[in-house]
Amino acid sequence: MTRTVPTFEDIPRMADQIAALIASRFGGARRGERPPLHVMLRRRGGALPPRLRRRAARLAQADLRAAQPRVARQLPVAELARDHAALLAHLQPLGEIARWQGRAVSFAASVAFGLIVLAAIGVWIAVQRGLL
Repeated sequence: MTRTVPTFEDIPRMADQIAALIASRFGGARRGERPPLHVMLRRRGGALPPRLRRRAARLAQADLRAAQPRVARQLPVAELARDHAALLAHLQPLGEIARWQGRAVSFAASVAFGLIVLAAIGVWIAVQRGLL
């Protein structure tokens, strides 16, 4: 099993992945919107523990600097990879079960509401026909 060494070209991908995880876990992004990491930290960064918030801020700053290739080559990629791994380990497992449960509860509520509306229509029809 070989592991690829991260380069400065991987920094935007790492930042986008963390921004998407923050958006899916804590909200802060509209449907279809993919805001960058620095925007997500401004919106929902307070939900992260302080140590991880600092790591995310370093990654967001590096993401902004990675647009300039000369500056990007000077960034500490190994440290940023550790920051990314720590944020990933914190954000990924926390939301999986809760999001699945939320979708299941939402689906069950939709079905229950549909059955209640169907029953109300049935009672209304029975009253109109004089059966009740």
